[in-house]
Amino acid sequence: MSQFATLDDLSVSGKRVLVRADLNVPMQDGKVTDQTRIVRLAPTIKELAAKGARVVVLSHFGRPKGKKEPSMSLKPLAAALGAALGNVKIGFAEDCVGAPAEAAIAALKPGGVALLENLRFHKEEEANDPAFAKALAALGDIYVNDAFSCAHRAHASTEAIARLLPSAAGRLMQAELDALGKALESPQRPLAAIVGGAKVSTKLDLLGNLLARVDMLVIGGGMANTFLAAAGIDVGKSLCERDMAETARRIAADATAAKRQIILPVDAVVAPALTAGAAAKTVPIGRVPADQMILDIGPQSIAETIKTLAGCRTLVWNGPLGAFEFPPFDAGTTAVAREAARLTGAGKLLSVAGGGDTVAALAKAGVEERFSYVSTAGGAFLEWLEGKDLPGVAALAR
Repeated sequence: MSQFATLDDLSVSGKRVLVRADLNVPMQDGKVTDQTRIVRLAPTIKELAAKGARVVVLSHFGRPKGKKEPSMSLKPLAAALGAALGNVKIGFAEDCVGAPAEAAIAALKPGGVALLENLRFHKEEEANDPAFAKALAALGDIYVNDAFSCAHRAHASTEAIARLLPSAAGRLMQAELDALGKALESPQRPLAAIVGGAKVSTKLDLLGNLLARVDMLVIGGGMANTFLAAAGIDVGKSLCERDMAETARRIAADATAAKRQIILPVDAVVAPALTAGAAAKTVPIGRVPADQMILDIGPQSIAETIKTLAGCRTLVWNGPLGAFEFPPFDAGTTAVAREAARLTGAGKLLSVAGGGDTVAALAKAGVEERFSYVSTAGGAFLEWLEGKDLPGVAALAR
């Protein structure tokens, strides 16, 4: 991963520092329902403010498609951000460029913080428009990107602006890049990946990139059913992409040629329907009844996966091993997650996980805080797993 400047490289006292954040958080009835992204952003803003910077926070919210939508205003986020900073009063500008933004920033004293209105109220933001980026850059002296979750988008506030001002990664971006670099670019080996989820077709690039890097690849969820069916194993009425059989066989053959180990379930928890509390039973793979569907890995598969982790030094995880939202089909994901957390706590494993369902599954297992790093970046995390260049990261390279 390219070298990039951090807050340690900046002299910010008295300077206007533009911080690109991701405040696109879940809200209901004007209240934030998940504070994770705000809490993770706080250290960067606190550090800059403590060093005497005049901090200007830039963010998007929702998809207003270049028009001002009152329901997507960032104004309600000012109070939540202030609370996360220790009950700090946050200034707010009714626009992210022009006179309103200039006035809000001019009113800031060293250590003060202002939040500007939704960037995506301007269609030029998502178009990565140079003139819009220039207008944003005119508001600051220094640019800090602390929104890894937006780094896969070449937008004016993530890519173009970084080329107009002295730029650096914020503490959240820095932590994310450091964790990802240690996980795939310079890992301690053996390196294992767990990949789950519904469809092989949505994760072809991911599988290809991982197989070029990992030593062992554990495949679960609906994806595993496709690989099993491609090998001639009857999976009953399980979720399965039968039209991807040839692709699955090619991936398996490529793994064998590259001396990478693919680990598939050897037993499964099945039920006639995906409903909470369904009548479930465990069967060996190859003996799935025609009227049943595979909804989780079985105890022998759990044991095999845990055995794999015990011999590894690094783990990358994306996707649950079963239908974790519906007990009892969360047992496999929970058991493996808790063992990965235990090994991490014992200093035996570096564990990095990400993706919406993965984060939810780890939180449900009670181990989200016990992994080395859990990314909430969504699409950016997946594109990184796929080996793609992220424009917002590339723009910070020096």
